[in-house]
Amino acid sequence: MQKIKEVFKGKLLKVYVGKERLPHGYVATFEMIRHPGAALIIPFLSKNKIIMLRQLRPVIGSYIYELPAGTLDKNESPLSCARREIIEETGYSASKFTLLGGIYPVPGYSTEKIFIYKAEGLRKQKRETEEDEVIESRAFTRTEIKRLFKRGKIVDAKTISALAFCGWL
Repeated sequence: MQKIKEVFKGKLLKVYVGKERLPHGYVATFEMIRHPGAALIIPFLSKNKIIMLRQLRPVIGSYIYELPAGTLDKNESPLSCARREIIEETGYSASKFTLLGGIYPVPGYSTEKIFIYKAEGLRKQKRETEEDEVIESRAFTRTEIKRLFKRGKIVDAKTISALAFCGWL
């Protein structure tokens, strides 16, 4: 971007407006959210069972099914974020994390990249949920996940992407 200006600064997001000369010469104006990135975890209890969350999302006024995920803290690696978030949101730690890939969920207006990890070797821990989160966790089989998806009950894009990465959809 040639010129960039901050136009909003909130607790979670900063919004910028910038101008960029496109390859064919046109100077376009873009609105952009700079995001530190995130980690998403697919917690495997066994080969055929994972932990999913039913989480209240006030912005859309609904509970949705999703996989545990969270935003990277300043100077935090995606793997460190994954280790922290799995405990906070599920009450389990994992002995093995495998990076499956990464996605840009909304590249039209955000720099956010989500790193997707498979977590195995789960051990029960003390759950450390955040005060502003309303989360229930539950184990689901592969068959149950496919049924929920086909019935339109899994609508979170990052979760759908992660389930595709691990071959569950």
